[in-house]
Amino acid sequence: MATVAVSQVKLGDKLNQDVLTPLGSVLFHKGKVLTPRELEILQAFLVPTVVIDSGDKKEEAEVISDKASESKELGEKTALGDQYDHTVRLLKRVFNDVVSGSGIPILDIRTQVEALLQHIDEYKILTFSPNAINHDEYLYHKSVMSAMSCYMIAQWIGLPKKDWMQAALAGLLHDIGNAKIDKAILNKPTTLTQAEAEEMKRHTVLGYQVLKNVTAITEGVKLAALQHHERVDGSGYPLGVQSDKIHPYAKLVAISDIFNAMTMKRAYRKANSPYLVLEQIQKDSFGKLEPAYVQTFIEKVTQFHNGTIVKLNDDRIGEIVFSDRNHPTRPWVSVNGNIINLVNESQLHIEEIVTNKETIK
Repeated sequence: MATVAVSQVKLGDKLNQDVLTPLGSVLFHKGKVLTPRELEILQAFLVPTVVIDSGDKKEEAEVISDKASESKELGEKTALGDQYDHTVRLLKRVFNDVVSGSGIPILDIRTQVEALLQHIDEYKILTFSPNAINHDEYLYHKSVMSAMSCYMIAQWIGLPKKDWMQAALAGLLHDIGNAKIDKAILNKPTTLTQAEAEEMKRHTVLGYQVLKNVTAITEGVKLAALQHHERVDGSGYPLGVQSDKIHPYAKLVAISDIFNAMTMKRAYRKANSPYLVLEQIQKDSFGKLEPAYVQTFIEKVTQFHNGTIVKLNDDRIGEIVFSDRNHPTRPWVSVNGNIINLVNESQLHIEEIVTNKETIK
């Protein structure tokens, strides 16, 4: 271990301590191997010295495509992907059971959700994306992703452990009322008429009715189905209640539901940028969504994404090299050795996270 002036650092040196910015944010974590890009960033931040591991050198540059391959897609054979597929198929059966009046197989659901959550560490909210979603299976995918998201948010906001599984069930079952909505309305790719929109809103009440007599789920899970479109200022539906009357699970589901709905690819539109969606959710935290939950959600999902490969809205490919905790949706991106601070370049934003190696060749 040795303290070395940045001007004397050699390519391939490995950090033995975290490197901090003047404001205390982590610029690079311990163990980072230094390449020309890292040296440029250290100089940009006027870092005078770093502590390196003098006994361990590595090869110089990690190839961007290798980093991109770290992002797991559903199409890869992962344990999470397998259990995700199983959960989607089960939920599809559950919706069909509701239509036929067979009831909710809650034991099967709970068992499968437990199997899914065993691999929750593999789930990265910003980068996880099912490869191919049939138009009529959108709801199932959104619900399974909401289950995983709600499970994580429940932990992040400090809910007791006994709530984590129930929060996941709330995410999974929040849209169950849609099983009773006309599929022509449900899958309509164009704007709904006023009458169709009013019919669509009924899924909240219908969902509560489907779940209200189900044992082994809490009242909070049932209220999440009823209240996930309520808003803290009372502008939501079906009852227009305000924040103190909205169950915490419903507040979690509202955030997850919006994020997953807007970032999923659909037959008639491409996925929205997860970073732009986070910015929209942040705006909606003023009067619409629970502000403390939103702040925690954004902070957590944007953490530790240094090294993530992204495409900007001008089609340039780059790598996130620094995330400002005051502006978590607008990190610094290195493009061909040039560092772009998205806080200052307001006309630019991250269009998508790159998980396909072919995109960056």
